[in-house]
Amino acid sequence: MFKKLLSTDIAALVNTNLSLLILRVGAGLLILTHGWPKLLKAFSGDFSFGDPIGIGAAASLLLAAFAEGICGFLVTLGLGTRLASIVLSINMFVVVFFAHADDPFGTKEKGLLFLLLFVVIALTGGGKYSADKKVFGK
Repeated sequence: MFKKLLSTDIAALVNTNLSLLILRVGAGLLILTHGWPKLLKAFSGDFSFGDPIGIGAAASLLLAAFAEGICGFLVTLGLGTRLASIVLSINMFVVVFFAHADDPFGTKEKGLLFLLLFVVIALTGGGKYSADKKVFGK
């Protein structure tokens, strides 16, 4: 048993597809807690928001709401997982390196964790237990 815990063979220790499901659903639901309020704000017509890359507050809000709300939901379902994760990775890159560029590391830390999560999900895909598998097969 101890030998198994020290093994570098990931297939011997865990179910990779179950791990991807937990990672994908967890990350998707967590980012949705940030995206849902942005979607509600946009639908209410309140477009006051930061403008970290100079495209205007309304466009910044709509892009962030789309990434965190819509793409977060898609990642949770595992539908268009790689594409949605790429959008979320770009969003988190902007959050960390533009919106919070001058902030202390502790403020950037959550964005960096989300960035890492979505880069890994973009590289691995949704896995066996995803809508992608049902819709697109292999």
